Amino acid sequence: MVVGEDSYLVRQGIVRALEETGRLEVVAACGDYGSLLVIVHRTNPDVVVTDIRMPPTGTDEGLRLATELATSRPEIGVVVLSHHATLTYARAVFAGGNPRRAYILKDRVADNSFLLDAIESVARERPMLDPKVAGLVFGPEVSPGAGLDGLTQREAQVLALMAGGASNAAIARSLQLPTRAVERHINSIFTKLGLDDDSSVNRRVLAALAYERGTH
Repeated sequence: MVVGEDSYLVRQGIVRALEETGRLEVVAACGDYGSLLVIVHRTNPDVVVTDIRMPPTGTDEGLRLATELATSRPEIGVVVLSHHATLTYARAVFAGGNPRRAYILKDRVADNSFLLDAIESVARERPMLDPKVAGLVFGPEVSPGAGLDGLTQREAQVLALMAGGASNAAIARSLQLPTRAVERHINSIFTKLGLDDDSSVNRRVLAALAYERGTH
């Protein structure tokens, strides 16, 4: 994996903490967007952990990286770190619909297990959202995991597969269902989870987030 963080001390702290787990290898770490992009394309890591703000502008480099990789390297997971729980940032991280995305607050870096969980989650195509940010994304009336109890057994099976990154066709093959039946189940899941058809946020990703939060 690769780490992008402009603060040398924080960057080294993240690298050291992850390497001490013995469960992954940090192949590179850098402090600006340009270098990070070059290294990512050169090494093709499974996951990139990046600060949301880095040189040269110190504004949204982490978001730009997530967006760029969604097109050029969709197989690479991205964990975006931020000091603040911001709805705009959360929507931007997940807007592309790639399940290999996580948005967590920077104070979580001190918890090795939380950061490691985020990295391993996106590597398995399971999106992850910081609990403090979840309420902003789902809204005050739709908490993560709400509505799961109302799903039928078949809908729960479809959601579990969808949360694991399966396409409609893959779900249909796995459950031996017509593709149209899968589509109906998914639309019902969206309704029961209270996920409106908002083009700025991918409902499939939000459904996966709801599943992850509701089953842990």
